[in-house]
Amino acid sequence: MNVRFGYRDMVYPSGALGTLRDSNDLLADMSALHARMAEDGYLLLRGLIEREKVRQARETILNYMHQQNVLTPNAPIFEGVMPKGGRGAKMRRIAHHPDVLDVLEATALFGFFAAYFGEPALTFQYKWLRAVGNEQYTGAHYDFVYMGQGSPKLHTVWIPLGDIAVEQGVLAICRGSHTLSSFARIRDTYGRMDVDRDGIDGWFTRDPMEIVETFGGHWLTDAFFMGDVILFGMHTMHASTTNLTDRFRLSCDVRFQPASEPADRRWVAGGPGHTVHGHKELASMEEARAKWGLPVH
Repeated sequence: MNVRFGYRDMVYPSGALGTLRDSNDLLADMSALHARMAEDGYLLLRGLIEREKVRQARETILNYMHQQNVLTPNAPIFEGVMPKGGRGAKMRRIAHHPDVLDVLEATALFGFFAAYFGEPALTFQYKWLRAVGNEQYTGAHYDFVYMGQGSPKLHTVWIPLGDIAVEQGVLAICRGSHTLSSFARIRDTYGRMDVDRDGIDGWFTRDPMEIVETFGGHWLTDAFFMGDVILFGMHTMHASTTNLTDRFRLSCDVRFQPASEPADRRWVAGGPGHTVHGHKELASMEEARAKWGLPVH
């Protein structure tokens, strides 16, 4: 199929944009899951959350968006159709609705991470709930630059709130970006920055394919379905394909870490969120990359 990754038109699946592998066969073996995470930099778990709960959360979110007048009038609400030239919705309030939290803080997630960490898990209060519109996508980045002031074992969980095809805008992982020696300079410079402390824009590049062309690795993605989750650490480079459809892509990023370890105070109860990022103009990544001695795209 023809898809777009960043602003490049591509064929999927292909040698340039491959397919994720799921790890459901390893769920009974935590040591094997840790080894898979070390190897791939991510774990794709199909159907971990009850599908009907995700369906209910999706319905609640879309009804909220309908009330905000951001969906196409007279189109089926559950389809999430956006009007031509449509605008986004402020999603922070609905992210803590009980129906939505039933997914974002699902018992299955806490149970998985308790086994994975070998102790109870903590999740951030802040939820990154998104409705991604037509022609929108996420550039390539490490999550550490946004939330690296706490536990080194912090993990991101990307939760699709609908059945999402690759052409609607799905998460993509750069396999190898967390361990390959060719990424060492990135990890030691960009991978240690903090957007608030350093006042630098967070995306490493708006052209994800630049990553593999310059540093190696392999981009992988796939279709996602209600109930699926994908999790990864703070130094796995990731991005998203571009939404080429007329439907909003609904998804949420949540974070989990061992409860005994310090948490980034910006994102727990009472935390301020970003103190600089999003509040004032940031230095460009091009400027930062030049200072770090990294190629400027």
